[in-house]
Amino acid sequence: MTPPDDFDRFRPYLLLLASEQLDARLRGRVGASDVVQQTLLEAHRNRGQFRGNTAAELAAWLRQILARNLLDARKEHGRDRRDVRREVALTSEFDRSSANLGQMFADSGPSPSQMAAQDEQAVRLAAALAELPEAQREALDLQHWHGWTLARIGERLDRSPEAVAGLLKRGLKRLRELLGEPD
Repeated sequence: MTPPDDFDRFRPYLLLLASEQLDARLRGRVGASDVVQQTLLEAHRNRGQFRGNTAAELAAWLRQILARNLLDARKEHGRDRRDVRREVALTSEFDRSSANLGQMFADSGPSPSQMAAQDEQAVRLAAALAELPEAQREALDLQHWHGWTLARIGERLDRSPEAVAGLLKRGLKRLRELLGEPD
């Protein structure tokens, strides 16, 4: 079990989720790191309310706080006021994003034991992604998370499809090294 005071190890994971979900129109006013910092502050302040026993349960609890903080940021800046449908949609998006992180390298569907460790893997993966160079991280995100083609990623990054393929290859290799997985 992860001690409830060990929240900071979830920072890269939460930052990845917040960056993914933060509305592009708000990014000039609200930073993903600000929302994550607020989330960790609230988690520390309310750590007595955490009732789980596992790191996966702690990650889920932190995701709920993060979702609430992102909704508050949207409301504060005049977007989607009191629209319950947006709240449900954001929660669903977090669940999808978290599942995508855990399955990024899976060749087939997860086994029951893999499902139990999915959030822990997602936290490790987010920390490893944070160590990659920006271009590699963005290329991996766009291909594996958003399903973009090499050509489309190349347009976004102002690189050729061949250069994007190299970024992806080097990024995946480095991720495997950081995660202690064989090539």
